[in-house]
Amino acid sequence: MAASVSPAASPSSDRRRGKSRASPPDRDRDRPRDSNPAESNGGGAPKLSRDNVDDRSPRRARVPDAEEGGDRRRRRSSDSDDERGDRDRDRRRRRDRDSRRHRRRSSSSESSDGGRSRRHRRDESSRRQRDERRHREERRRRSPERKEPTPPLPPPPPLLPEMIPGRTGGIYIPPFRMAQMMREVEDKSSTEYQRLSWDALKKSINGLVNKVNATNIKNIVPELFAENLVRGRGLFCQSCIKSQMASPGFTDVFAALVAVVNTKFPEIGRLLLVRVVLQLKRAYKRNDKPQLLAATKFIAHLVNQVVAHELVALELLTVLLENPTDDSVEVAVGFVKECGAMLQDLSPQGLHAIFERFRGILHEGEIDKRVQFLIEGLFAIRKAKFQGFPAIRPELDLVEQEDQFTHEISLEDELDPETNLNVFRANPNFAEDEKAYENLKRSILGAESSDDEEGSDDASDEDAEEESDDEDDEEQMEIRDQTETNLINLRRTIYLTIMSSVDFEEAGHKLLKIKLEPGQEMELCIMLLECCSQERTYLRYYGLLGQRFCMINKVYQENFEKCFVQQYSMIHRLETNKLRNVAKFFAHLLGTDALPWHVLAYIRLTEEDTTSSSRIFIKILFQELSEHLGIRLLNEKLNDPNMQDSFDSIFPKDHPKNTRFSINFFTSIGLGGITETLREYLKNMPRLIMQQQKPASSESGSSDSGSDSDSSSSESESSSDESDKKRSKRRKR
Repeated sequence: MAASVSPAASPSSDRRRGKSRASPPDRDRDRPRDSNPAESNGGGAPKLSRDNVDDRSPRRARVPDAEEGGDRRRRRSSDSDDERGDRDRDRRRRRDRDSRRHRRRSSSSESSDGGRSRRHRRDESSRRQRDERRHREERRRRSPERKEPTPPLPPPPPLLPEMIPGRTGGIYIPPFRMAQMMREVEDKSSTEYQRLSWDALKKSINGLVNKVNATNIKNIVPELFAENLVRGRGLFCQSCIKSQMASPGFTDVFAALVAVVNTKFPEIGRLLLVRVVLQLKRAYKRNDKPQLLAATKFIAHLVNQVVAHELVALELLTVLLENPTDDSVEVAVGFVKECGAMLQDLSPQGLHAIFERFRGILHEGEIDKRVQFLIEGLFAIRKAKFQGFPAIRPELDLVEQEDQFTHEISLEDELDPETNLNVFRANPNFAEDEKAYENLKRSILGAESSDDEEGSDDASDEDAEEESDDEDDEEQMEIRDQTETNLINLRRTIYLTIMSSVDFEEAGHKLLKIKLEPGQEMELCIMLLECCSQERTYLRYYGLLGQRFCMINKVYQENFEKCFVQQYSMIHRLETNKLRNVAKFFAHLLGTDALPWHVLAYIRLTEEDTTSSSRIFIKILFQELSEHLGIRLLNEKLNDPNMQDSFDSIFPKDHPKNTRFSINFFTSIGLGGITETLREYLKNMPRLIMQQQKPASSESGSSDSGSDSDSSSSESESSSDESDKKRSKRRKR
C-alpha cells in the first residue's frame, strides 16, 4: 500500500526553518511535514501509514508522568502560538491577494465602480485597523509588562555652614534659620561664621537699596550706615548699579544715596564711579544702547550731586559727538538734558562748545530727521534755561557741596573695578575689623543718639506732654480725600442709574436707595440737570424725575433753586441745544409748582442786564409755561399780589425805558397778553409823575417864600439904580 502524505502542514515549520513570508519559495515547500517536533528535527523523514509497521523507527522508552505532562503542556502552548502566527500570515496573504485583484481592474471598471471601490477600500482599511488593534490588545493582555517600582528620593542634606557652596552664598536659607545658625556657631572668627555674616550683609544691603525712594531716603541712610559698608563696599556698588539698570527712573534717588555715602566713605563713591565708567565703555564698544543710556544717566546724576567732576561729563559728550551717529547723538541729547543745568553753572564755556558741536551736526544734516528734531528740542530747552529738568530735586538735596568729595576720572585711564570685593573671602582679622567698624559707626551715628540721651533726662516731662499732645492731635486728625474718588464714584452711580432706567418711577426708586451723605443731595440734582442737557431733544422723563424729588424732600427743592441760579448766571456758556433743554426742564418744575416762583426774582429783564443767551432762555422758559398752563392761568400767576416783589425784575417799573423793553420783548415772542398790567402802568406813568411832582412843588414854594421876597426887593433896588444911571447920562448929553 502506498504511503499516504498527511494533508496538514506543521504550523511551526516556517519558524523552525527561519523563513519569512516574503522569502523565496523553497524546494521542500510541498514536502509533507510531521507534526511531531522531535521527529521533524531528527531529519524531516516522511510519516508512513499504519500498514507499514515494519519500517517504523523503534519506540522510545517511557518517561515519567510528570515529565510527560510538562512536555505536553509545552507542546500545546507552542502549537497554539504557531497556529496564531499561521492565521496572521494567512490573513495578510488574503489582503495582499485582494489588493492585487483590485489593482488589476481596468480603468473603465474603476471609473464605473469608483465609489464602490473606495467604499470597499475604506471598509478594508477600517477592518484591518480593528484587527490589528484587537491583536495588540490580546498580546498586551496575555503578556503584561511588569513595572518596576520607582526608588524613593534620597533625603535632603542638612543645612550646615560647611555645606554652603558657591561664590556668593549658594542655596537659599530663610532668615530665621540664618540667625539660628549664626547663634549656634561658637567661634565668631571661623570661616563658617564669616560666610554667614557675609550672606546676611549682602541681603541687608540689597534690601535697603531696593527699598529706597525719594520719601524714605532719610530713613534708609542711617540703616545703611549701620551695616558694615567697608566690608560690603563691593556689594553696595553692585546693588546700586543693578537697581539703576532695572529702574532708570530712580537714578536721581540712587545718585543721592551714593552722594550721602560718599561724604563718609569717599573710596566707595570712587569705586562706584569707576564701575559705571567701565560699564559705559563696555556698552559703547558693544553698541548696547539700553545699557549705554542707563550708564550715561547715572553719570549725569553723579555730576549733579558733585560726586563726579564736570570734566567727566564734557569728555563723555566729546566722545559721543566725535563721530556722530543717530544713536550716539540721541544718547548725548539725553545726557545734556539730565545734567545741562549743572554744567551751565559749573562750566558754561564747555557747555557752549558742546552746543556748537550740536549746531554743526544739525547743519550737516547727515543724521535722521528724528534726531534732528531732538537737537532742536534741546536748543529750546537751553533757551528756557532747562526748565523742567532740574539738576537736583529739593527732596534729594541732602549734602552740602562743601562736604562732598568730587572724583575726577578720565575715560582713557586704566581702571580697576575690584571685582574681588563682590566675592566672599575669609578674613583672618575679622573680629578686629568688626570692632573697628562699630567704633566708626558710633562716630557717624552716635553723636545724635548721645545728644538725645542727654536731653531725654533733662526734658522727660516735656516729652511726656508732647506725646500727650501728639495723641490728642492724632485723635482729632481727620483724613480727607482730596482726590474726590468717592464723589466721582457717586456721580458715576447716579449717571448709570438714570440712563439705565425705563421710566422716571424706576429711576426715582433706584436713586432713593443710594445712601447719600448730608450735603450730597446737590450732586444728584447736578447730575440730573447734566443728563438732561446732554440729550439731543428735551425728554419729559427728566422733568418728571426732578418733580418727584422736589415733592419728596424740600432739600431737593432748595438745591434745584440753587441750580437755577447757577445755570442762569452761566447761561452764556451753554450751547443752544443745552440751553433749550435746561429752560424746558425748569419750565416743567415751575409749571407743576415743584419749584417756587420766587426764583424768577433772579432774572432782571432789561437791555443792559441781559445777553442774547439769557433772552433765549427767558423766551423758551415763558413759552413752555404758557403751553403748560395757558395764557390765562399764567397771567393770573404773574398778577398774584403776593408775588409782585418777585416779578418786579421781569416787569420793571423803575424807568419807562426798561418798561418799554419788557413790553416789546414779550410781545415779540407772542406773549403780549401777560403785559396788559404793564401797559396800563406805562399809560398812567405821566399822571403818576405829575402827582408825585405836585406835593414836591408845594413844599418847595412854602419854604422859599422868604427868599422870594428878599430877591424881589433886591431886584427893585437894582432896577431903580439902573434907572437913575440912565437919567444922569441923558442930562450930561
